[in-house]
Amino acid sequence: MTVFGNLKPAGAAVLAAGAAMALAACSPSPSASPDSSASASAPATAASTVTASPSPSASPNTSATVGALVDGFPQQLLPLMPGATVVSSSFDKASAPATAALVGTVAAPTAAVLDFYAKALEGQGFKAVPGETVGAVASRDFLRGDSETVNISVVEAAGVSTFTIGANVPAESAK
Repeated sequence: MTVFGNLKPAGAAVLAAGAAMALAACSPSPSASPDSSASASAPATAASTVTASPSPSASPNTSATVGALVDGFPQQLLPLMPGATVVSSSFDKASAPATAALVGTVAAPTAAVLDFYAKALEGQGFKAVPGETVGAVASRDFLRGDSETVNISVVEAAGVSTFTIGANVPAESAK
């Protein structure tokens, strides 16, 4: 069963980048040592925005940023959970469908993160698709109509949940 329908190359690239960032955020650095823990815990202070063109088929209008919501991010569609910190975000309204991705962290259990986003999405007419995990990772898919999709995946470690959200919707729905 294909949950996401026809995922465009740019959308796949955005979702893959978000998933890779979430996994990187959950994985210890290979060079981390007990003596480097103080510097590893220092927060990043600057957000950077880049125009992503990883392949000839990617949209030149895709933008991504680290540490903040990218300009034009559809916050009504994908609100930031209260207390959450943005790890990265991306948005491409010019592609069909429009794609948005958000990676964040929050000091809350996995169930609270899934509940917050389920309520936010269901309030916009999305319906949860059966299934709540992919392997050992909490993951929920939501569908609106025949082609609008949102996926949220959550990994929890030491009381902090890292979540990745990817959406593929028509541009007029990305508000």
